[in-house]
Amino acid sequence: MNYQDRLLRAIPGGAHTYSRGFDQFPLNAPKILKRGKEAYTYDESENKFLDYGMALRAVNLGYANEEVNKAAFEEIQYGNNLTRASLIELEAAELLIDMIDSVDMVKFTKNGSTATTAAIKLSRAYTNRQIVLRCEEQPFFSYDDWFIGSTPMTSGISENTIDHTKMFNYNNIESLKKQFDKFPNEIACVILEPASNEHPKDNFLHKVKELCKENGAIFILDEMITGFRWHLKGAQHYYGVEPDLCTFGKAMANGFSVAAVAGKREIMQLGSIEKEGEERLFLLSTTHGAEMCGLGAFVKSMEYMKTNNVVDYIWDYGKKLISLMNKMAKEHGIEKNFVVAGIECSPYYLTFDNNGNNSLGLRTLFAQEMIKNGVLMPWIALSYAHGEKELDITQKALENTFKVYKKAVDEGYEKYLIGDIIKPVFRKYN
Repeated sequence: MNYQDRLLRAIPGGAHTYSRGFDQFPLNAPKILKRGKEAYTYDESENKFLDYGMALRAVNLGYANEEVNKAAFEEIQYGNNLTRASLIELEAAELLIDMIDSVDMVKFTKNGSTATTAAIKLSRAYTNRQIVLRCEEQPFFSYDDWFIGSTPMTSGISENTIDHTKMFNYNNIESLKKQFDKFPNEIACVILEPASNEHPKDNFLHKVKELCKENGAIFILDEMITGFRWHLKGAQHYYGVEPDLCTFGKAMANGFSVAAVAGKREIMQLGSIEKEGEERLFLLSTTHGAEMCGLGAFVKSMEYMKTNNVVDYIWDYGKKLISLMNKMAKEHGIEKNFVVAGIECSPYYLTFDNNGNNSLGLRTLFAQEMIKNGVLMPWIALSYAHGEKELDITQKALENTFKVYKKAVDEGYEKYLIGDIIKPVFRKYN
């Protein structure tokens, strides 16, 4: 039995994140990975791939960074998980509070979904309201029902839960106003990423904050991706806006499992225990939420990023990569069929047929051909380990890939694609 069959037999979906599932990759993608080092991953046979997936953006320094790993190992040697709060737990909490302007208190957890759901719970408790407004264009906030119920995958979710999440559009303040007008005094919170594919326009984030304030709703910025990538103090600092609550993860600890919900004291302290007589909110209570190795990795990652000016480096590499990929697409006459865009520290690519329609077939073909040339690029996630050598490898892979891509645009991708096209994660049926 091959690795894919074994994975599907043992794990629902074949992986612990749907984005890692076989339906998200071309047929020739490695079915399983053994290890990663710097900007490269290796399969079970030690075949080497330049990696632009970077653990779903969780690794921003490079795989197996020695300084970060050493800091994590030191905490493991201290016991890794103790009977009461640890020194590194306090150090990590105070570090995050010092770094992020809007944060008075923080609660650590192991993944982004529990952090965002904790922010929703705090908002509902603080406002005594139920409705959540979430940004429609941003693809993922949580595996919990409050979010999944707003996708096509509603199986197993109660109608009541589905009804309590509504949507608005990014950079469209009128769409948010309409929801506040439609559900007066019912909206607990608004949750969105500060940015994803584009920058906020016309003071959009500030207007969201003002609308929340006017209507008594909590303003939540989900910084799972933007945090420590746009700016060390978060995209909220980059854009000059302070949320009531915010969540972090991904790049916090260079691949170690660390996430956080944080924010204003008057909201966060609902989960506290020191004030007698107040009704209790059971916030987060996780045995491994403050696991010492991860928090040691977080503290060291922040130190490493400051010392090496990692954020500016990633912005610069992204700018070079966007320019290179678009330039090469134009040289091959496919500038309308393959477009790289987005914010420089977090670019994305789009694939279009000759009618201007988004083509998952061409996207799959692109990924397939890049893999043939030693580059794993299901999306574009950048790290400090991506350097000039990696840019050169990428250029060579693109040269070969675009030759095939041009033919596929003209003749049909079906002639060149091996296997099935990739599928959307959020779809009603398999």
